[in-house]
Amino acid sequence: MIEKILGTFFRARKGKRFAAWQIELTTRCPLRCKMCVRTESDDWIFQDMALSDFKKILPYLRDVETVVLEGWGESLLHRDLPECIRLVKKEGPQVGFVTSGMGLTENRVSELIETGLDFVGFSISGTTPETHDSIRVNSRLPEVLNAIRLFSKAKLSRGLPKPKMHLVFLVLKDNIHQVPFVPSFAKGVGIEDVVLINICHAINTWQEEQRAFAWGKEQNEYEKYLKQAEADARKLNIRLSRPSLCATDIAVCSENPLKNLYISADGEVSPCVYLYPSLPSPFRRIFCGNEYWVERVSFGNIFRNPFPDLWMNRGYVSFRDYFEKREKRFKELFTSLWRGVKMGDLEETMLPAPPEPCKTCHKMLGV
Repeated sequence: MIEKILGTFFRARKGKRFAAWQIELTTRCPLRCKMCVRTESDDWIFQDMALSDFKKILPYLRDVETVVLEGWGESLLHRDLPECIRLVKKEGPQVGFVTSGMGLTENRVSELIETGLDFVGFSISGTTPETHDSIRVNSRLPEVLNAIRLFSKAKLSRGLPKPKMHLVFLVLKDNIHQVPFVPSFAKGVGIEDVVLINICHAINTWQEEQRAFAWGKEQNEYEKYLKQAEADARKLNIRLSRPSLCATDIAVCSENPLKNLYISADGEVSPCVYLYPSLPSPFRRIFCGNEYWVERVSFGNIFRNPFPDLWMNRGYVSFRDYFEKREKRFKELFTSLWRGVKMGDLEETMLPAPPEPCKTCHKMLGV
């Protein structure tokens, strides 16, 4: 999801080694969303990142294009969120987060805007309160809309173009009939950017059955809804990013561990958020209808060790090497096909295997 969101707004600047660092400020959240991995977890680890620890990350951010202050919790609950934004801005990156908008007031919004916040996304799961509220339990769509209005009003009164706002809509079978209405819904609340995403981390039967994407290359029955949304978005001049509904092997997933990384609230550095949930290890994952237990992946703690040591340690280099080989092979195959070589004439058309923890992740299927 990181690259989908960032690709909507920003282009990487020359000289920046990293596209995005996702930094989790808290694992606490007032919602009980049906699609969240916390839904059935009695052993969820609740924690906040201390401001003193957050400051240890700052020296490394000069080589990062964008910082997303978000993880498995609601960043608005972190008491030092405004200060964290200000500190990141001093180091140069773009900075923002995605939120449920819960509990936002005029004063709180003003405080956030005055930090220089670059972008803020609002998560919805329906264009009607009945649908949204039933999926994002404890969230209320009118409250999300009020949060958007507060940001719009504050920006207008100050004559500011930032923060850029976007909607993040999670596509499920229970709400896909409302996807065609998302562009007009966004237009109605003054938002011009929409990001549609799939559920990709399933831990129970309901979540697995709710995925709208399918295996293989057959025509997906839900594709018509996304095509309707795309057509409406063009008419309304809405920028819409959508996922694939047809699973297929891809070289590098959208989390792109070659350019991005994730830092948990306790300082653990992982290739992506899906490899380090706030749960004891191993954690449950349902992939292609089968249950797996996956160990959390961390290559060290940035609060205790210099980041260059973590990035270049043997395990992390080996992990990235899998994706570099996949990317190289994909380019070779693409070049061969472009030159007119038939698939049957190629010695090997398969991509090298991904790292072990990624073999059971839907992200590797391009959805």
